[in-house]
Amino acid sequence: MRISFLGAGSWGTALSVMVAKNGHDVFLWSAIEDELNLLSTKREHTERLPGIKLPDNVYIERDIKKACSDMDLIVFSVASPYVRSTADKAKDYIKDGQKIVNVAKGIEENTLYTLSMILNEVFPKCDVAVLSGPSHAEEVVKGIPTTVVVGAKTKETAIYVQDIFMNDRFRVYISPDITGIELGGSIKNVIALAAGIVDGLGLGDNTKAALMTRGLAEITRLGVAMGGKKETFSGLSGIGDLIVTCTSRHSRNHTAGYLMGQGYTAKEAMDEVKQVVEGVYSAKAVALLSDKYDVYMPIVKEINEVLFNNKPVKDALQDLFDRDAKLEYSELEW
Repeated sequence: MRISFLGAGSWGTALSVMVAKNGHDVFLWSAIEDELNLLSTKREHTERLPGIKLPDNVYIERDIKKACSDMDLIVFSVASPYVRSTADKAKDYIKDGQKIVNVAKGIEENTLYTLSMILNEVFPKCDVAVLSGPSHAEEVVKGIPTTVVVGAKTKETAIYVQDIFMNDRFRVYISPDITGIELGGSIKNVIALAAGIVDGLGLGDNTKAALMTRGLAEITRLGVAMGGKKETFSGLSGIGDLIVTCTSRHSRNHTAGYLMGQGYTAKEAMDEVKQVVEGVYSAKAVALLSDKYDVYMPIVKEINEVLFNNKPVKDALQDLFDRDAKLEYSELEW
């Protein structure tokens, strides 16, 4: 098949390499001229994925019209803040009925839309799916065993995308719960910032385990309130993605949080990471969603205080522990 990737960062490049090795012709586009020049001349993303050469059937495409024309699947692999602007660039060239899969994670702050909502708004006559799960580009591109989940409106589309991506090192499950998959993949980035702060402060495993567990409770409460299925948050795009993002050295969100725990400001931490820290862009939107749906999310609230109101991280942590005593799960009866 002919597969186009719009976005040639670490994730787009890693998936491009993998899909090409699955036997498909891959067309890799980027809005960043320096990135295109690097990939064209070196056949390698030396900044993000050093040592990984692009297969011969990965073609660097500079023209977005060509990248969107006559494709069996178009993959949106730009970072979440650039999904809408990329969609606007592509909208005149994408045909009705085109299958599209988004692989980024995030929530748009001004609309509170998930990324598939943005794509459905810009491409109302296209078939939009999502792919998410515990999957760092640095490991996927090396063939380290990974599992993800595809969410789609129909089972037929989910299987179509599954067949393109799946191989003996990249196992793909399918699900009808697009909302739950996207919210799990987006909100966990905010929790991962908090997990990084815990490590940056030099606290122990007890603290981080508590943070991740209660973070998952917050993710699930909001996800269900917005129409996601509770089971999804116990799956790959819920607890699976939360675990990997809160614990891995590859996680930008954890790294940024770690630096903040060490005393960096949010801006200084993002500058040090040198990549888009999705959790920072999603944090305010998640807090607004928690207000909109009247969902209690104290960790998200404290992260927003740290990010945008200069609250010291130690004060935020202490305020979480000083809250009133509660039931672990209010639905359970004595």
